[in-house]
Amino acid sequence: MQQKTGPRDVFLQFLSVMSLYVAAGSFITLIFQYINYWIPDPLEAGYGYISSIFNSIRWAISILIVIFPVYAWTLWFIDKGYKEVPERMAMKSRKWLVYLTIFLAALLIIGDFVALVYLLLRGEFTARFLLKVLTIILVAGAVFIYYLKEIKRQAGEVKTPLVKAVSYAAIAIVAASIVGGFFIVGSPAEERAYRFDDERAQNLGIIQSAIVNYWQAKQKLPEKLSQIPDGINVVSLPRDPETGNEYEYRVKAPLTFELCASFARPNRTGAPLSKPVIPGYYTEDNWQHEAGRACFERTIDPERYPPLEKIR
Repeated sequence: MQQKTGPRDVFLQFLSVMSLYVAAGSFITLIFQYINYWIPDPLEAGYGYISSIFNSIRWAISILIVIFPVYAWTLWFIDKGYKEVPERMAMKSRKWLVYLTIFLAALLIIGDFVALVYLLLRGEFTARFLLKVLTIILVAGAVFIYYLKEIKRQAGEVKTPLVKAVSYAAIAIVAASIVGGFFIVGSPAEERAYRFDDERAQNLGIIQSAIVNYWQAKQKLPEKLSQIPDGINVVSLPRDPETGNEYEYRVKAPLTFELCASFARPNRTGAPLSKPVIPGYYTEDNWQHEAGRACFERTIDPERYPPLEKIR
């Protein structure tokens, strides 16, 4: 007698397929970001490039750590149910979800080849792109093979060696990709140190902008940073986010000043911290630094930043 489909069975099958979609998408994103990290595109490089990659890696790892075990558990639990009641393999909901998964995997592979032809016509045939194409083919191909074999599996049959091999390989690869991510983005403590340094660099940019505004208003540099708020109606200037100390500031010439800060880590590779001096004006100045105390000398160009009365 055929076992009727219960709400629990439908829920587990739906949860399994949904967790597969999320886990597969996150895994592809993770591998893409590894490729972006190791083979950067000169057209995309710039401020925040590495930080954006690292944030994407962290999100993908976070999703995989939670969702992939859910997917693996549901597969194990559903397969256990098949062994206990083989008739469950004939449930319509199972077949419908498996066919849907096969269909989506096939669409992904077809779309992948369409994108390949399009980018070939645009002249973007690079190793970076080919690796991403290969990633999608392998992921979609593994899903396609696994579920194609699964849909042909009859009640009472055990999983074939190929299906088991794909399952074990997927677990090993996902685990390795998660572990590899920590070697790239570092530990949480390491990331917090970098975030403090990013905040320090941004603070120096804000202070530099305030100093330029002060000079434009008074045609002289402030003797110390505490003069700036009263001089240009600024509420306050930022301080070191970790220690609360004021940043170092020295006047070196009528138009030249120096800002200093202590950084915990050197700049991330490939992440120049270029900042605008004042809104609407961009400069080639940057805040590249090594670990430890770093000083940045700036000279105001009166022609580029004229006194305010001349602007009026």
